[in-house]
Amino acid sequence: MKKQFLKFALSAIFFIAIQNLSAQNAPPPPGGHGQQGNAPASGGSAPIGGGEVIMILMAAAYGGNKIYSAISKNKFNN
Repeated sequence: MKKQFLKFALSAIFFIAIQNLSAQNAPPPPGGHGQQGNAPASGGSAPIGGGEVIMILMAAAYGGNKIYSAISKNKFNN
């Protein structure tokens, strides 16, 4: 039970921490850009944490399938 809690806690910390991560900032714009002076560069840093929702859903589906298989196997063997 203690190992399961530790795995869950580490996974939760990982998924919470990934929400705040971003790729490196955009490079500085070349000199003299923009029509009226030095306009700010468009864009920004790219988010990294876009795929964790898909990964969590796939893991939940896999776990649900494993639980369903275990219950079905146990039900028919009794």
